Amino acid sequence: MPESVPVKAFQELLDAVPQVLFEQWIRIGMDTGGIAAGADRLWDVFEKECAVTGVEAVLQRTGTCGYAYLDPLVELKSSGHAPVLYGCVDEPLAVRIVREHLLGGRLIDDFVVAPRRRSKDLGEADNIVLVKDSSCEGEDRTATAQSLLLKALRHHGLQDRVQVVRALDMGIYKEGLVVQLLPSGVTYTNVLNRDLERIVEQSIRDRAIVEDLLFNEPDPQTRIVLRNCGSIDPECLDDALRHGAYAGFARALGQGSPGQTIDCIRESGLRGRGGAGFPTGTKWKLTRDVEADLRYVICNADEGDPGAFMDRSILEGDPHSVLEGLMTAAYAIGAGKGYFYIRAEYPLAVKRVELAIAAARKRGLLGKNILGSGWDFEVEVRLGAGAFVCGEETALIASIEGKRGSPHPRPPYPSVKGLWGKPTCINNVETLASVPWILTNGAKAYESLGSGNSRGTKVFAVTGKVRNPQLVEVPMGTTVSDIIYKVCGGVQDDVPIKGVQTGGPSGGILPEKHLETPITYENLQKLGSIMGSGGMLVMDENDCMVDVSAFYLKFCVDESCGKCAPCRVGGYQMLQLLLKISRGRGSEDDLVQIDRICEAMQSASLCGLGQTAPNPVLSSLRFFRDEYSAYIEGGTSYARKRKKALSEGKSMKEAV
Repeated sequence: MPESVPVKAFQELLDAVPQVLFEQWIRIGMDTGGIAAGADRLWDVFEKECAVTGVEAVLQRTGTCGYAYLDPLVELKSSGHAPVLYGCVDEPLAVRIVREHLLGGRLIDDFVVAPRRRSKDLGEADNIVLVKDSSCEGEDRTATAQSLLLKALRHHGLQDRVQVVRALDMGIYKEGLVVQLLPSGVTYTNVLNRDLERIVEQSIRDRAIVEDLLFNEPDPQTRIVLRNCGSIDPECLDDALRHGAYAGFARALGQGSPGQTIDCIRESGLRGRGGAGFPTGTKWKLTRDVEADLRYVICNADEGDPGAFMDRSILEGDPHSVLEGLMTAAYAIGAGKGYFYIRAEYPLAVKRVELAIAAARKRGLLGKNILGSGWDFEVEVRLGAGAFVCGEETALIASIEGKRGSPHPRPPYPSVKGLWGKPTCINNVETLASVPWILTNGAKAYESLGSGNSRGTKVFAVTGKVRNPQLVEVPMGTTVSDIIYKVCGGVQDDVPIKGVQTGGPSGGILPEKHLETPITYENLQKLGSIMGSGGMLVMDENDCMVDVSAFYLKFCVDESCGKCAPCRVGGYQMLQLLLKISRGRGSEDDLVQIDRICEAMQSASLCGLGQTAPNPVLSSLRFFRDEYSAYIEGGTSYARKRKKALSEGKSMKEAV
């Protein structure tokens, strides 16, 4: 069989996909967050208004584009304009969008979200000017700047060609007045009123850059895993194919070999994004090298960290990228069967993965003789058992086999003896979603991103006391500070930051003084934390680290399978000591006892849950020991005063 057969078969599949170019379209962010905010109702409003007004626009559903704090999100393309993203869209605004934007050609003030792309070059003539005061303090100058820009445009006779729109969010914070020209993307910051005339005259009229105002910083984000989220219909295979789905897999199947595919992933430096950071290519090779008549691949989508929504968002927004990654892993290790193990509390993710599997099977991308290659592969969805511990590999395998989801000693590792005793490769959602991009763009392109032994990008769900909670994807090596201040707009209400929890219940708390640390597996480990699956909880000075540690430890105690004593007994004992301290009844001896229990759990627990459960406690003791001492020295009186003050909405300082 010629090697090119799968490539030719895939090209024939692509040729049959309708390459429809819509002059006008409306994309509604219908992920779980968007639907919870009312996106499903917007669909009916847009459909009705388009019919009533006679506007011809194609309605599409998408996943999230990351801006969780602006749900529901609607992006639309109208005649004569580049795509425009609106945030916080309700039903009355949806009516206005159809009547004023699509029908009248006028953008709507106070709801437009600036594009992430920022340029240093002026290309074609700009016809939109976005303006927003990003100071977050004092008088808002946005409306004044809009009036002055309109006055300057009239002075130069440009008022009929250029719109000035007050933006909802520019993605730039604490840089004074921000002005962005579209479609070029040229962005100016710290603009004074007297500069507005210059911008109109030099940039809009004469097409020249105003160098002293130009914002030179690119968007800190690089979207690889989230590349299609918010841009494609996750329930439409044709749309995914138009955006490059399965192209990398087809080339690997038709022009390479399993060994070459593994080498490509190893050279890229991709490491497991589920938490441990084990090199993905090495895991694939270890699984393939085991002699066996049957092998399995599993996508671990049992996301259970409090506040984490990375895997859910990826599956809801671009399920085909994860399926393609799973298929590639299966081909590389020689597996004939794969499983998606998805948290049962994610019904929309389950639905869209099942639709993706069915659509791929119908087109010959799954099943027997895939793309004429002679290789057979099938995929099945299994629902998580509702336990956090089932995210651990051996517990996950037991759950799929119909057994109680509890961990087992290792070795042997799943790559040697896994599902039903066969070699099994387990990768998480984000890891697999990275694979198609690597195959398409090359190992070197992925390896060029990142720092040290941490290559590529990482997705974080940033929540807590942050101004703009959202889904963020940044190159490895980006600092925690940049994520919080440059991407998410800083801390809520400008209260000083105290710490950031990374890695969920298994992670640690980074104090403010370490927020300039580049995010890598090694750096976080040195500080007593972990990358984890990507949860990032921001805390300000009003949060108590003793309470935070107790919260995470209680979660681990509740979720422990109870199989081993260090986790079952040690976790409970340590939680009682933390609660004793938080009630003002603790002593220094309790801290010594906590250290001893932590050491025992780390060294003797059966699985990662017990081994890492002490991390939040240890890191808080390391960086915030004074808070423990305050409870111990202040006693019950201190604990009562603090609880009363905080219940009244007073700050931590007022409480003490």
